[in-house]
Amino acid sequence: MHSMYLITGATGGLGKAFAVECASRGWDLFLTDLSEERLGALAPALERTYGVEVRYQSSDLTLATSRAVLFGGIQGLRFRGLINVAGLDNEGFFMDRRSDEITTIIRLNIESALMMTHGLLPCRDNAVPFRIINVSSLGAYFAMPIKATYAASKRFLLDFSLALRNELRDENVTVTVLCPAGLPTTEGCIEAIDAQGLMGQLTTENIGAVAHQAVESALRGRATVIPGWLNRTLLLLSGLVPPASIAELVGTRWRLAHRWRAAG
Repeated sequence: MHSMYLITGATGGLGKAFAVECASRGWDLFLTDLSEERLGALAPALERTYGVEVRYQSSDLTLATSRAVLFGGIQGLRFRGLINVAGLDNEGFFMDRRSDEITTIIRLNIESALMMTHGLLPCRDNAVPFRIINVSSLGAYFAMPIKATYAASKRFLLDFSLALRNELRDENVTVTVLCPAGLPTTEGCIEAIDAQGLMGQLTTENIGAVAHQAVESALRGRATVIPGWLNRTLLLLSGLVPPASIAELVGTRWRLAHRWRAAG
């Protein structure tokens, strides 16, 4: 058995795309997600198609006890990379969210990524470079009304990734943070993209292409990946506008989209 890539959120749209991308390169995998059933269907399909070894274990990464069980299951294995995909998007006004919904976003988007990284680094295969890919968002660069907690959590992940990259630069470890705009990963995401009209369609990227670009960038040791020339252009132009004004523009856009979805 060769050293493995561990992928969290592996049965979602982007997680599955990463699993296919890695398996197609001949890399053995360890997959985790909430659903044992979906993992049990995905793992053998990848093994049959690409001839790699795929292990898996279901886990609720928002719970420290569940993460402890997961780490118990990987004892003795060696890893060449970690792809932190697991995350939760939650659209809506902050005061309309229940406290448990807010807590779940923080635990999954921030706490689980940190703890998975902290727990897996001691298990790395020192014979090869260890690659970390953290999935943030283009929204990490902006204050986003209607998605305030989500965007802030992704900003945390962006800053953490860049800082950790610097800390580990002399230890044969690279950290790459992926910051995509819209991705059609779930029915809810597709509805949100449609609600934004033409701009939503223009800034949306193909999931498989995003996974491929992220892996290629990680292998080259790049710090950040922002898929799509339009998204990169918008980010560049945003530097000319005060943050409060951007928040106003984003808030107006999301309010219109939110009303469109509610009426639809």
